[in-house]
Amino acid sequence: MSGRVLEVEGLVKRFGGLTATDHVTLDLKRGEIHALIGPNGAGKSTLINQLCGELPPDEGEVRIMGRDVTRLGVPERVALGLGRTFQITSLLTEMTVAENIALAVQARRGGNFRLFDRLRGRRDLWAETEALLRGSGLEARADVRVSGLSHGEKKQLELLVALAGKPAFLLLDEPMAGLGHSESQEMVQVLRRIAADVPMLLVEHDMEAVFALATRISVLVYGRIIATGSVEEIRNHPEVREAYLGQEDELC
Repeated sequence: MSGRVLEVEGLVKRFGGLTATDHVTLDLKRGEIHALIGPNGAGKSTLINQLCGELPPDEGEVRIMGRDVTRLGVPERVALGLGRTFQITSLLTEMTVAENIALAVQARRGGNFRLFDRLRGRRDLWAETEALLRGSGLEARADVRVSGLSHGEKKQLELLVALAGKPAFLLLDEPMAGLGHSESQEMVQVLRRIAADVPMLLVEHDMEAVFALATRISVLVYGRIIATGSVEEIRNHPEVREAYLGQEDELC
């Protein structure tokens, strides 16, 4: 293995005369947070959908843990190590925090969901659920229904649910979306802790969070990666600053 958990080479997606992703090449290495940023309409959502297997590319290749997954669907990619969170949380709101995590653990193990009450008798499953909760901001909220959580707490829970699948890496789709300043700061700390064990491809508009977290940053503009580099390199890149014209304060 090269140390790369995700490799993308020459990815292209066209919709009629529009090239939504234009020969995109990037990778994600072990131990890093690689942030993907870009203005609205840059092609980030199209790229995410191609990485997850929801949208087939017209050209190019996607590899997970060295294996070509370009023509594989979502379940196969998840089985190979893809973990994902969404811009809008997708949780079971009438179940508790712990039950949401337990179901994710059960799904990874290949269990069925018809007799959920039987889960309570499975000590190993609940032990793993408690271990995921331990030290998190939700440890004291394990028995609270998801419908009673704040937006920031739901975002944290979605991360724990993703981690229950024991992914090789996480694809995070705007984890700061809808969070207030204090919640965003808390999420930064959560992501920093997780990144010690699970590398992340972070798609995010919150530049303060990106600059606080990223090991590397790639900038997508009109479907094309125009720059990849460290935080300082991206801050000072003339083409990046031009792409964010009118948003210079975000890059300072």
